[in-house]
Amino acid sequence: MRRFAFASALLLATAATVAAAEDPLLKQAREVFNPVPSVVPAVKDNAVTRDKVTLGKALFFEPRLSASHLLSCNTCHNLSMGGDDNLETSIGHGWAKGPRNAPTVLNAVFNIAQFWDGRAADLKAQAKGPIQAGVEMNSKPADVETTLKSIPEYVTMFKSAFPGETEPVSFDNVAKAIEAFEATLITPGARIDQFLEGNTAVLTSVEKDGLKLFMDKGCVGCHAGVNFGGEAYFPFGVVEKPGADVLPANDRGRFEVTKSADENYVFRAAPLRNIAITAPFFHSGKVWNLKQAVAIMGTSQLGEKLSDKEIDAITAFLGTLTGEQPRVELPILPASTDKTPLPKPMN
Repeated sequence: MRRFAFASALLLATAATVAAAEDPLLKQAREVFNPVPSVVPAVKDNAVTRDKVTLGKALFFEPRLSASHLLSCNTCHNLSMGGDDNLETSIGHGWAKGPRNAPTVLNAVFNIAQFWDGRAADLKAQAKGPIQAGVEMNSKPADVETTLKSIPEYVTMFKSAFPGETEPVSFDNVAKAIEAFEATLITPGARIDQFLEGNTAVLTSVEKDGLKLFMDKGCVGCHAGVNFGGEAYFPFGVVEKPGADVLPANDRGRFEVTKSADENYVFRAAPLRNIAITAPFFHSGKVWNLKQAVAIMGTSQLGEKLSDKEIDAITAFLGTLTGEQPRVELPILPASTDKTPLPKPMN
């Protein structure tokens, strides 16, 4: 009797697997999307070790990397709020307002490059930028190194994370440690991932309609792969440029990096993972409503005025891209010493 029950269950499971594999929507989706892996991805030239991740986590939350001892990576990439700060643009040193919306740090390891204009090749380079930017953390590499070397616990952590190095406490190693930690900030298990893995019942009919529209309308031309974007650069306004309230005329995107006229108002395609919890949208951060963002992309990128029903379906589908948020235990940071430089005033 048990043998019969087991065989029946096996046959049912096999039939379900075959049916899923033959589902035309699933087959179409698998051609352009990939699920977030359940293991931490490797990063180039930087082994992701336990000691390095532990150090990187502390540094990610460390406000003393900033001149004011007030701002940390987590200030603008809040891990309790989808990996960004849910502001139009971030507030930095001296209460200065940053020029662009802070992208989420979640799944950033899968992007072709970092920042909206791709000026940082990887997470190591990205980590160095905000620490030194005057409108962000407003610090200097030498000041960062002096601060960390003044705290014995950090010296020990750097030695463990970078064994064999004569000067383990360095600005380069700060960036490598933060990169290693950020590589762990992935969000597997989204319902779209479960669908891609064969569970075709996990999406509602409306969400499936949205997925079909997303592919058939051409959204996948920019938003494909593991991160549903982040893989290439495209003009904002392929067909019709949005108004200056969404596309500020003074922000010319990759042109500022390459100085090529062909890259005027070109930006890295936004990764859409967890998009439902990372408002506001676009590099300007001017749009707070996801349905409005979908409508804008329809007219500006596809040259098509989407119907309300289509917008609702695509928006519903985008909600399936929210994955399991990383569980990060708040680190207890080591105390300053008499040798630790004092914070500088914000004004």
